[in-house]
Amino acid sequence: MKRPLRAIAAAGLLAAGSIVAVVLGAGNASADTQICDQYGSTTIGGRYVVQNNRWGTSAQQCINVTSTGFSITRQDGTGNTSGAPVSYPSIFLGCHYTNCSPGTNLPVQVKNISSAPGSISYNYISGATYDAAYDIWLDPSAKRDGVNQMEIMIWLNRQGPIQPIGSTVGNATLAGRSWQVWRGSNGSNNVISYVASSAIPSMSFDVMEFINDTRSRGGITNDWYLTSIQAGFEPWQGGVGLAVNSFSQSVNTGGGTTPPTTAPPTTAPPTTAPPTTAPPSGGGCSVKYTPNAWTDGFTADVQITNTGSGTINGWTLAYTLPSGQQITSSWNATVTQSGSAVTAKNLAYNGTLAPGGSTSFGYQGTLKGSYSSPTTFTLNGVTCARS
Repeated sequence: MKRPLRAIAAAGLLAAGSIVAVVLGAGNASADTQICDQYGSTTIGGRYVVQNNRWGTSAQQCINVTSTGFSITRQDGTGNTSGAPVSYPSIFLGCHYTNCSPGTNLPVQVKNISSAPGSISYNYISGATYDAAYDIWLDPSAKRDGVNQMEIMIWLNRQGPIQPIGSTVGNATLAGRSWQVWRGSNGSNNVISYVASSAIPSMSFDVMEFINDTRSRGGITNDWYLTSIQAGFEPWQGGVGLAVNSFSQSVNTGGGTTPPTTAPPTTAPPTTAPPTTAPPSGGGCSVKYTPNAWTDGFTADVQITNTGSGTINGWTLAYTLPSGQQITSSWNATVTQSGSAVTAKNLAYNGTLAPGGSTSFGYQGTLKGSYSSPTTFTLNGVTCARS
């Protein structure tokens, strides 16, 4: 699935005879407020912003904002379930396209966050196609405007034939629950999604659990900035009655840099990296290539395993993509493409593979014609077996 960028932009008034009140731009809600403007927003509790954010359709959508959350009261748009949703009505803390919540301390670097306790309570409905998502946005710079490079989506519920961006890359146990992990890119930013196996109507947790897991997967570093935390719905079809009953989110700073998990060395590290070593000949490596393709795009997860008896220090995987495939973004490796030839090189944290050890990287690309996978891979010049 590919999903266009959620944007906050200037929009004209959309008139409707049944609309009681329309909020334009940003204001402050002291009583129930109805927002029907495409990108209308208001603040509640002197702390959070609630936004209509109907970015994917020209059809009408309205939300009723209360003192603790909001509900969808009208949703006329219809999205293709193999494509993007029609909107993302939500409540947020932080800065989103220059719209910052009152008194926010965001953006703030991840390494300076000690905890980020949050809680959410949803009202779900049947007969509609949607996801209920807790969205976390991060970027290498302290952005208050424009798209961020990393979006973490926590799917607490999904109804209908929809799926996150990209493909599954594993599982995780976070906030005392099990999640299926997806990874990909929508063409504007990378996305890691954590999908619950069944609907979760309410949850209290520390957002840092998901940020730290994303960091451990190479998606961000401690120097990146957390810019906003949002909770709401992505409807494809229907949605009247969906509600955020309550939302609470804080970002506590002062924790300092995350301490290392091992003691620092007592001697200075070498000034040069260890030499790159090729795997032993005769079955020294294997590659598992797992694609997920759709009409005009694809993602691929590539797992490299050292099947030899010696340690590999630094790796370069080379192969040829079939005609019509062009890589647009990647993660966990430096991936370059020249014509059909692809070269993937390790990053600083995943270059050493002990005997029996594995590492994975992935990418997203565009597709013209029918899909097929590459067939031959070489690691540091040695041909690898397929697994």
